[in-house]
Amino acid sequence: MKIDGDFNNIDALGDDHIGSSSETPLRADAFELSNKEKIDSIKEDVKHILETLGLDLKDDSLKGTPNRVAKMFVNEIFGGLDPNKKPDASTFENKYRYEEMLVEKNITVYSTCEHHLLPIVGRAHVAYISNGNVVGLSKINRIVDYFAKRPQVQERLTIQIVKELQNVLDTDDVACVIDAKHLCVNSRGIRDIESSTVTSEFGGKFKEKETRKEFLDYIQLDTQF
Repeated sequence: MKIDGDFNNIDALGDDHIGSSSETPLRADAFELSNKEKIDSIKEDVKHILETLGLDLKDDSLKGTPNRVAKMFVNEIFGGLDPNKKPDASTFENKYRYEEMLVEKNITVYSTCEHHLLPIVGRAHVAYISNGNVVGLSKINRIVDYFAKRPQVQERLTIQIVKELQNVLDTDDVACVIDAKHLCVNSRGIRDIESSTVTSEFGGKFKEKETRKEFLDYIQLDTQF
């Protein structure tokens, strides 16, 4: 699909949820401004958007909105763009010689679609097979959360989680499945409130049919207590 100079195709690219890269597209000067400077700049942009829409920002309910949105963007929902917030995922020697699959399922995913800046909400299921190292369970959740807190495409998010854990654990044997609802589909456009999107990334042994099936069987188990 050619997109250069064709705004209709650019719109279609977003609606079709196509991503351009497995890496988050950041400019070279992405970290030249401090977080405070980013908040101050975004605050003025949000103020301009709201005033353009005809809203009266002198109203008590609205006058703090530009600042609230700016802080939310920088400190919360897009906090995963800040490399200083990347979780320190220390590993430990697998002294108990556990050689089977470890699965962390039903990890909550809150992200933001980079095409319309609307929420993505769902669950991630992550697994790995140790080659001598293990990582604390909460670190898996933190890695998912870190990469989710960016303008995202679900396919890219799935890949980034797997790549990071492969790097941390020094093994290719990592897998991730994400099942999520996109409000850009559910609340606008087609407005299909029932549909969800499932993506997967399988590395190493998880590319083998039996290992992949074992993982998928695990995440189907009813483990709610």
